[in-house]
Amino acid sequence: MAEPVRTPALTKRQDMLVVETIELAKRYGDFQALRSCTLSVREGEVFGLLGPNGAGKSTFLRMLLGFIRPTGGTAKILGLDCVAQSLAVRRKLSYLPGDARLYRSMRGKECLKFFAGMRSEGDYPRALRTADRLDLDLSRLVGFMSTGMRQKLALTIALSMNVPLIMLDEPTANLDPNVRGEMLDIVREAKQTGTTVVFSSHVMSEVEEACDRAAILRAGEIVHVQSMPELASRHRIRLSVAGPPPSIPQEFDPISLPAEGPRGLAFETGVELKRILPWLATLSPDDVRVEPVGLQTVYERFHQRKNVASGTDALAGSPEAGDVAKSEAS
Repeated sequence: MAEPVRTPALTKRQDMLVVETIELAKRYGDFQALRSCTLSVREGEVFGLLGPNGAGKSTFLRMLLGFIRPTGGTAKILGLDCVAQSLAVRRKLSYLPGDARLYRSMRGKECLKFFAGMRSEGDYPRALRTADRLDLDLSRLVGFMSTGMRQKLALTIALSMNVPLIMLDEPTANLDPNVRGEMLDIVREAKQTGTTVVFSSHVMSEVEEACDRAAILRAGEIVHVQSMPELASRHRIRLSVAGPPPSIPQEFDPISLPAEGPRGLAFETGVELKRILPWLATLSPDDVRVEPVGLQTVYERFHQRKNVASGTDALAGSPEAGDVAKSEAS
């Protein structure tokens, strides 16, 4: 296996904040693109940003880079102010934009060498190893590469810098499943060496697999931050019993769910199953189903699916419906 990503020597401390925002906001006229975003990301953490197009993911990342000035709040990277010290901030990180532009007249290998030579943090040998892992043909002209190949090239550049923070905006867009898996392996290896990774995505499975935590954005606002280890302990339990359904013990801290039939019982809980199973056994249930709660389920609590048959939005008529429509139109 190729060497994992290595970063400048930093003593890894779980309490060290690499990213810190307080009430971060961005307004364009009457449109609020980002509102009151307070977030912290610790050293060595892989942190995901989830949300539909227009939710504010790219705006958030660009404000951390100092490309966009906030209209409210503050943002810091490794203690550096993202506005007043934006150049110093960018020296501490590597960034993959959602619409990466590369020199189309260069061949892939020339492009890697060019970007590795632009910064003292560049590592050309590592870039070559990363390109090999992503199955990238470096002999082609960038202008003749497919969209997926150009994405792999941009990813290789971003993942090959010796920096403490990597920020990736939709990194797996246009990649085939095998390359997606390899990219996530590289991210996990980066974490093992103390590198902090922040990436946005639409793919729930890859965020759930690779991230320690993830923030869900809706209409420019962080509406929920989910810990993946905590999510792994949550389950949905559905059962049917012979008589009237009993009350669920409050010690299970249950979330009631719609039951199936008059004798059905359904709830969600984060309590360990070994504490719940003895209680279930006392009910002599006719049928029991225990299902893990995935990130998709949590996401849909804040972004309800559209009604496929009617084409209407499940948020229609709610207070945030106008904000979502305005955000997605931007």
